[in-house]
Amino acid sequence: MQEYIFQTSVSARYLLLPPSASGPAPLLVGFHGYGQRAEDALDQLSAIPGSSDWYCCAIEALHSFYTSSGSVGASWMTSRYREERIAENVHYVDGVIRQIRAQHNTDGRLVYHGFSQGVGMACRAALLGSHRAFGVMLLGGDIPEELELQGSTLRVHLARGNRDRIYSQEQFELDKARLQCADIPFSATLFNGGHGAGEEYFAAASEFLFSE
Repeated sequence: MQEYIFQTSVSARYLLLPPSASGPAPLLVGFHGYGQRAEDALDQLSAIPGSSDWYCCAIEALHSFYTSSGSVGASWMTSRYREERIAENVHYVDGVIRQIRAQHNTDGRLVYHGFSQGVGMACRAALLGSHRAFGVMLLGGDIPEELELQGSTLRVHLARGNRDRIYSQEQFELDKARLQCADIPFSATLFNGGHGAGEEYFAAASEFLFSE
């Protein structure tokens, strides 16, 4: 048996919430967790105080499936054909941002927000993509091991709920050590909660979003 890879195109979906005021505005792009949809990511972005001043974009993963509850969710990738999926996802995100900037009055500032499985996507988009990001916000997920952090000009907000059983305290500490070793400016928030977000997280995220 011989195996071949055939490249094709698929339809993709993203949601965009314009800022409340007119005029140029920055762009905040969110990536949902495993089994979630773009609506979940947009809900998180919208809950960050002050995010109404931004274009809030939630990008849905390319690979849909039925979850155990029978609802439709999506996944960014699995370990199968990993390198191909990473390249496809980064290309996809680059295209979405290019389209938004062509059609809307953005001011050039770009920040990525990832939750759980979406953390890896936020990191890859920022470090491998063609659009320069000013910061990444990482909630409940680890920084991919293969990414080279040295020399990056990113600012990072790293966050974990103290009862999160998926993103462990040990991994949280390892990620902080990686960022420190790479001389990347970052803030770390350990908030009261599980694998998700609450008011304490959103307040810290807002502080990061509007810091210089």
